[in-house]
Amino acid sequence: MTATRGARGRITRGTTGVNRLRRMDRWIAAHPALRHAADPLVVDLGYGASHRTPLELLSRLRAVRADVRVVGIEIDPARVAAAAPFARDGLAFAVGGFEVPLAGDARPAVIRAANVLRQYDEAEVAEAWATMLARLHPGGLLLEGTCNEVGRVGSWVGLRAAGVPGLESPGPETFTISLHLDSLADAGGPSVVAERLPKALIHRNVPGERVHELLRALDAQWARHSPLATFSARQRWVAAVQGLRDAGWPVRDGVTRWRLGELTLPWAAVAPRDGALALEA
Repeated sequence: MTATRGARGRITRGTTGVNRLRRMDRWIAAHPALRHAADPLVVDLGYGASHRTPLELLSRLRAVRADVRVVGIEIDPARVAAAAPFARDGLAFAVGGFEVPLAGDARPAVIRAANVLRQYDEAEVAEAWATMLARLHPGGLLLEGTCNEVGRVGSWVGLRAAGVPGLESPGPETFTISLHLDSLADAGGPSVVAERLPKALIHRNVPGERVHELLRALDAQWARHSPLATFSARQRWVAAVQGLRDAGWPVRDGVTRWRLGELTLPWAAVAPRDGALALEA
């Protein structure tokens, strides 16, 4: 299907589910771009055929910022019309695409684009990233990634707008894996996330690419620490992540985040080696 006139992008399947994006929401709620924002305006871009994910996002973020506002943006006018009756204080809906149209040309502190670019080609990723980054408030966060249908396996890229100390130009800053740990034994290990990598990386899980090396190393650490499964999958995961760090991988955060099933690294640790996704300054 084609895009609504004037909107950048195209209509995708729009499938979603209750509680599907809880891991992404939790990560946003802890991020300085939200917590320190002067105006905590958040966009749920491409929320799909149901109002559910913007409403859940509002509820979760209000636990840390009572003044947060969420705007759900969809490129399909019919989906926006269906969601409109669920608007309330702090929650609105609008028609649009990657250009992120907001009243008064407001600039959001955070844009979440979950399970959107998965349905695009890899060659389209850099332009979509750049378009969304240009709409953010200085120092704002773009979270772009994907997850499985029940939200137990997911990964995403955290991109920052200009205005962040230490980031020379707008672009990707971090890469995060988030997994339901008690499911990993049946799933075959952490590399189950390979099927839910962001579009920027899903075709890069091949020998010679950094993300492939990461998943192989993570699986090896998971296997190495299998005796800890007697105690819990969480203890096994924490030991595996610590093992990655000890082996020289630039793992971020600490045990508090790892215990949630998360692993975050700088984007440079997994970026495609051909530089295809580098954004212009």
